[in-house]
Order: sequence, then structure tokens, then C-alpha cells
Amino acid sequence: MYFRLLEELPPLVIVAYRVTWALVFLLLVTAIGRRWSNVRRVLTVRRVGWLAAAAVLLATNWLTYVFAVTSGHVVDASLGYFINPLVSVVLAVLVLHERLTATQWTSVALAAVGVVVITASSGLVPWVGLVLAVSFGTYGLIRKRLDIGTVEGLTVETAVLLPAALAILLVSGSGLTGSGTTGSLPVPLLVVLLGPITALPLLAFGAATQRLPLTIVGMLQYICPTIILVLGLTVFDEPMTTGEWIGFGLIWGALALLTWTMVRRAGRPGSAVAPTEAA
Repeated sequence: MYFRLLEELPPLVIVAYRVTWALVFLLLVTAIGRRWSNVRRVLTVRRVGWLAAAAVLLATNWLTYVFAVTSGHVVDASLGYFINPLVSVVLAVLVLHERLTATQWTSVALAAVGVVVITASSGLVPWVGLVLAVSFGTYGLIRKRLDIGTVEGLTVETAVLLPAALAILLVSGSGLTGSGTTGSLPVPLLVVLLGPITALPLLAFGAATQRLPLTIVGMLQYICPTIILVLGLTVFDEPMTTGEWIGFGLIWGALALLTWTMVRRAGRPGSAVAPTEAA
């Protein structure tokens, strides 16, 4: 909803503002919390290298999402976050060499069939959803393996992206705060508020993963794509074909099956749900 207020700006410029003002906000959080020593501990060659790769994935995710919101692909964006848990499971198999049960493989297969049905119905590969799912799933995998605090990691990631963001703003002539109004709201105010609007959800998610069981975190994440889908269908009045409904239905079935497996495993004495499944 917020990005729609800035739809007159190019998506690349919006992302550049997100990076710039998110970093300003995170530096304030770091200063207030006196976390400078934690940030300095992150600054090793290995960690900064991996965080730079994570930053590129995060920027790709942000750019794709902003493009989706400002160009009438909100439903496609919801698809990306619906299939993200299943992408995480596939990455766990390919990268971490984890083994899946027959039920989990069935979930992955159902989701794949759902994507094929959506592609056949619309005549186009749902690239927006696939890019969102793969970029955020891979980002989460890198961050999981680094085991770095949310504030510290996001601060370094946005700092890595800052030179590119400033170059984009300079070339576009937009300036650090932009100018003019969109509707009845001043663009500079909307731009500056992109900082906390970008950072706070990620910080809250990091805090939630430390306080809640992973099964609960995994299921709560279905709320976000559901809200996005409802907004796409109602507020933004985007159409869905019968084939797309069938495809989404297959994906929802896959998610229900995966969630049931997670809950069942979590309920066994002495068992724990793999973080990649819940994520």
C-alpha cells in the first residue's frame, strides 16, 4: 500500500531510497542501542563477502517487489511469498544436503505443478513470483549460515549497497529526498519514512525467530502473502483466471501438507523442525 503512494517514481529510484534511508535508520538504532562493537565483530573479510552477496539478493528482491506493486503484479508478488517456504526446502536439499520425507517431496511436486498450471493458464512464466521466492529463499539461507544478528547484518548489507544507491539517485537527479507531492503527501516525507518502513519488519522478524517456536514462525509467514493476495484482488482489482485459481489451490495444498508435516514432527518428543522448513 505504501509503495503505491510512490508509484510515480521509477522502481530503481524507490529501491535506492529504501537502501539510503534504511541505513540511516539502522545507524540510529545501532547508536541508541550501543551496538557498534557488535557491528565491528561482523567486519571480517569472509562475513562481509557473504553479506555483500546477501545484499545483492535483497536488493533484487526489493526491486522485483516494488516493480510488482507499481505495475499491476500484486497477485504475482503474493505467489512468490506463498512458494518461498517450498523454495527454502529445495535449497536445504541442494545446498545443505538435507533429506526430505515422501510427504515433503509431494509438497514440492504439488507446488511445481501449480506453477506449471499458472504458466499454462496465463501464457507467461510467473517470473515475478519466482524471482521473489528464489531471491529471498537464497538470502535466508546465507543469513542462516552466517548466524549474524539482524541489526548488524542488515546494517552492513545496506552499507554495501549505499554507493550504488547514491549513484542511482545522482544520475536520476532525484536527490536524497526527492521533491514534489504525490496525491496530497509530500514526496520527501514519504521517502524518508521508507527507512523505518523497510527496516522495522525485518528487525521484528529477527526478534520473532528468537522468541517463538519455528513452527509458529513458519505458519505466521503465510499471513503476509495472504494479505498481499487479498489486496491484489480487492484494492488493486487485479483479475485471476480459473487456471490461476487452480494453480494457487495446488500451491496452498502443498503448503498445507508441508505445514502438517512440520507440526507433526515438532510434536514428537525430542524432535525439532529444521529451520529451513520453518523459514
